[in-house]
Amino acid sequence: MELTADYHTHTLFSDANCTVLEQAESAKAIGLKEIAITDHGFTHIIFGLKRKNAEEYRRKIAEAERATGVRILVGIEENLLGRKGTSDLSEEDLDQFDLFLCGNHVFSHHESWRDWYNGWLGYAAYHFGKRPKGRLFSDMTKAYIETVKRNPVDILTHVNFQCYADAVEIAKCCRDYGTYLEISGKKPHFTDEELSDVAATGVRFVVNSDAHSPDRIGDVAIAEEQIERVGIPHSRIDNIDGRTPRFRLAEVKKRKKEVL
Repeated sequence: MELTADYHTHTLFSDANCTVLEQAESAKAIGLKEIAITDHGFTHIIFGLKRKNAEEYRRKIAEAERATGVRILVGIEENLLGRKGTSDLSEEDLDQFDLFLCGNHVFSHHESWRDWYNGWLGYAAYHFGKRPKGRLFSDMTKAYIETVKRNPVDILTHVNFQCYADAVEIAKCCRDYGTYLEISGKKPHFTDEELSDVAATGVRFVVNSDAHSPDRIGDVAIAEEQIERVGIPHSRIDNIDGRTPRFRLAEVKKRKKEVL
């Protein structure tokens, strides 16, 4: 399995310790075709990209692309906000990005107090090794599903990180709407059994590093081990062996341009 592109990386614009250029240079050194810089979304309370810095963010990405020759997508890792599936990204915001990731992060603004409570309760259960069912489980599942339905999400990141949900139902929704599920090279977020059940839905995958430092760009060894152990066909993973994905946001923007 040879990684073509890494679509989940962070920089000093959110919670990493490196610049856009450093990440791009690392990608070039290991021969990646393209990467995405996907710093945390505007609603992240502590590490979110600030709207006032968004223009500089895009400029630094363009400069790094010119300097290295590596194609760099302007991405963002938005935050799961709640059961209604809303996003704080406006149409104007989406016009400024190439890639829309979304994941659960507890340190973010939520749609309601119930969603905020769910996030922290799920976080506590996760860290104590508990897998809650009932309302918490169904609420988190609904949040993922409604977010995919209502927004052109390209990749759902680290599902089952910090709060558990029904990964199979989420995968079915991703399959139907054309959103990729991430298999993370940072840490396994699915058990082998869960990943097998998720793969059985027919959903398509990308494998990413979630790199917060240049030495981790393209590092998907942990993910590769699980992929081989579970037996997921490489043909189901769209950013390896020379392939690049067909992303939802790009299709939405293309159709919008054609209408105009």
